[in-house]
Amino acid sequence: MFRIKSTKRERREWLYGYAMVAPLIIGLCVFYFYPFIQSIYMSFTKTGAFNQSTWNGIANYKEILTDDVFWQSMKNTLVYVLMTVPVGILLSTVLAVLLNAKIKGTSFYRTIYFLPSVTMAAAIALVWKWIYNGEYGLLNVILEAFGMNGVSWLTNPGTVMVAIGIVGIWCSFGYNTIILLAGLQSISKSYYEAAALDGANSWYVFWRITFPLLSPTVFFVVVTSLINGLKTFDLVYMMIPNTSPVYNDAQTVVMYFYRNAFEYGNKGYASTIAVIIFVVIMLITVLQMRLQKRWVVYEE
Repeated sequence: MFRIKSTKRERREWLYGYAMVAPLIIGLCVFYFYPFIQSIYMSFTKTGAFNQSTWNGIANYKEILTDDVFWQSMKNTLVYVLMTVPVGILLSTVLAVLLNAKIKGTSFYRTIYFLPSVTMAAAIALVWKWIYNGEYGLLNVILEAFGMNGVSWLTNPGTVMVAIGIVGIWCSFGYNTIILLAGLQSISKSYYEAAALDGANSWYVFWRITFPLLSPTVFFVVVTSLINGLKTFDLVYMMIPNTSPVYNDAQTVVMYFYRNAFEYGNKGYASTIAVIIFVVIMLITVLQMRLQKRWVVYEE
């Protein structure tokens, strides 16, 4: 076989192309690939005095198997995910269907529901801490107006995860609604016209036409919601101080990683936690990619 020699113009175009993507490639290597490889390496080290790391093999992984605080934080994270993801996606789907209808003020409602997604987590945490305050919080004021006793929402082990889960749903369902609404609007109207001619009712149309054709968008929302739920940090960190009596009952696995890395200075052990988080997210994502064949419908 003879190799066709590239022209001077083609080589110039390739050079321009590489120059255009170089900033992105360099950024990925510096801020993503290198830290990822470094974290894997540091997970096999122990951080000592003066931030010096020494190789200790799989000792960190052995230690984490008997670390009750780690497993409690993992449990808290899974509870948070199980509370927020199914409920959040269900509410987002219902709201997207309602916003897709021809009603007045649709654009205004879409903007209102999307606002929590672009609001800073610090502001959200401050507002909800006031709402949940056990002494003068808005929620307790409403309960007392109906003759019910107030609850210490953020200092009670039985209610702290529920309270945080509600905030998580409130923050995410606006963004998910917009994504699902875009999926609904991409469905061809011809399907609904054919169903109307056949006399199909609304319930039948939703389950036989709308949901199957919306399933790729739902799948995307499920995957991203699970990933975001497993790495949740900022809201819980700002709503539950480390002096709280229920800190261990609300601490997520990413918060535990943060404490080891920046409060305890044990970067080797923190890297081990980060690697485990990555593996868990990867396994769950791979499982979802395999299961999608059973319920996700792609138009041909």
